[in-house]
Amino acid sequence: MADRRLQVFYTVAKTLSFTKAADQLHMTQPAVTFQVRQLEDYFNTRLFDRTHNRINLTAAGEAVYRHADGIFTLYAEMEDAVRNLTGNVSGVLLLGASTSIAEYMLPSLLGNFKAIFPDVSIRLQVSNSENIVAMIENNIIDLGVVESPVNNKSLVVDICRMDKMVLVVPTNHPLAKLKVAPIEVLVEYPCICREEGSGTREVMMEALIAAGADLDKINVAMELGSPEAVKGAVEAGMGISLLSEATIAKELALKTLVAIDLAIPIERPFTIVHKKQKFRMKVMDKLLDFIQNYCIEAGIKKKRGVKR
Repeated sequence: MADRRLQVFYTVAKTLSFTKAADQLHMTQPAVTFQVRQLEDYFNTRLFDRTHNRINLTAAGEAVYRHADGIFTLYAEMEDAVRNLTGNVSGVLLLGASTSIAEYMLPSLLGNFKAIFPDVSIRLQVSNSENIVAMIENNIIDLGVVESPVNNKSLVVDICRMDKMVLVVPTNHPLAKLKVAPIEVLVEYPCICREEGSGTREVMMEALIAAGADLDKINVAMELGSPEAVKGAVEAGMGISLLSEATIAKELALKTLVAIDLAIPIERPFTIVHKKQKFRMKVMDKLLDFIQNYCIEAGIKKKRGVKR
């Protein structure tokens, strides 16, 4: 409902990137640039300094950004007050998720949510856990679901569910017949790792350190940016890896991979993260409750041995 020019400017100011703003707003970059220039024409001053392929807010831009934040909060409060009176749940939510969660947990969750609340629009940003937390800290997204602990005390952090990690090897691998293996085997064989900043990689490295393994001796055959890529590399015999048990159900059913329990079990939290806010939109509360209930139900079904 707020001025479109101001919305576009605010997104560019948050990301300090016309390209990223265009992606988030589902606009072309020229359209974003046009909206910002219109606002600059309105104020008759530059709002961004553009030098060496980088942009920064001018003093005027800083002032507009501060006031825009308050304006959007007031708009959200007004809309939420009306929706509370009418019982309507609608609006736009900016959701972020780490790769594993976005690929294996969110499709069915968001599908079920949209079936109940069809007027809610959810825009999903997918990245590794570190980047998702940074997006929340910088007000780029409203809510994040990540696969690693979050230690920022300025954020609200709720554990959704625990996720079991397993050693994953090709079916013809020397370890494939083992039922249980020590985490240290990741040092003994070529290893397929997730990229820096990934929650999966962080958990793996912390477990190896706790076991006293020498990280300098890890033979990292490949670093890949998604669980699907890691599984493909392991299936191809390029190495072994540590993955979430939730990500390999299809491969276990097809018998293209073997999952081995670890001698010292490793679990990590799937964590819901958002900023502490005096005011929160009704639609965000509904999604938070929905995610929590979804995770509780998933935990109950797992204990009963029921597959989703």
